[in-house]
Amino acid sequence: MAPSRQAKSSKSACGLLTGLVVSACLLAVVPCAKAQIPAKQPPAAPQATPQVAPQAAPQAVPGFWDPRRRPERPDLSRLTVIRFLTETDYPPFNYTGADGNPAGFNVDFARALCEEIKVTCTVQMRRFETLVDALASNRGDAIIASMAVSPQLRARVDFTDPYYRVPARFASRKDAVMPEIRPELLEGKKVGVIAGSAHEAYLKAMFTDAELHGYPNDDAMRAALRKGEVDFIFGDAISLAFWINGTDSGDCCAFSGGPFVESRFFGEGIGIAVRKGNDVLRQALNWAMFRVWEKGRYTDLWLRYFSVSPF
Repeated sequence: MAPSRQAKSSKSACGLLTGLVVSACLLAVVPCAKAQIPAKQPPAAPQATPQVAPQAAPQAVPGFWDPRRRPERPDLSRLTVIRFLTETDYPPFNYTGADGNPAGFNVDFARALCEEIKVTCTVQMRRFETLVDALASNRGDAIIASMAVSPQLRARVDFTDPYYRVPARFASRKDAVMPEIRPELLEGKKVGVIAGSAHEAYLKAMFTDAELHGYPNDDAMRAALRKGEVDFIFGDAISLAFWINGTDSGDCCAFSGGPFVESRFFGEGIGIAVRKGNDVLRQALNWAMFRVWEKGRYTDLWLRYFSVSPF
């Protein structure tokens, strides 16, 4: 069985790479902007107070690590190189850069971990469905490819702690944004969702009074919202964030309410896979992830790739 992962972002995501892990049930949120202190100016004559345009709210950066549970530094003496495996085409997480080398959020995060551990790092790109077999045959040491943790995969590989999650969110047209969404608020509302998906299963279980409309794919669902055929759509917040901020949406829509992260429906999160029993590497990566987050480098990386927060 091929490993599962989150659905690919829309094509418009590729154009947003210069703009990008993960939840309400997790920990810290960090403001992405600091107030600038103006230089002192000489006194001036009194004048009318200018009208200042409202500033955009700082983007919330999810925190996945508990500062009260600082991991102890493991023995790193046995690590001299980490050979990361990643996939070939899943922007903005993994893609081939202009120089022909691996690039993307996952690649930059892997390199930050190697810098923290102080070991040589290599990144090899392969087709997603071949990654687990390549790891098992010792053609790499770890997989960092937006691989969703699942019971089926846990039988074949070990995972680090999650380094991001993919929440679910509602989106609506901009003239109908709701700051909060609860089941009773969507009674009788038309909600678009991908038929047969975990998102549909969640709505059927939790939003029983909403009028669900199933669609075969993201494009059809999003088109229905643009045209006003549904009041809301519900899906993968990361791909929705790129769509909302991309040209395909026509600036029609925005998120309504906050993220939904119930693991029973939306998974345990995204982890780095290592070979079964390789606790030395798994513990080293867990320690390095905490350190990268603690130093603010994770926040910097997140803001580099996510111009619209999925949280």
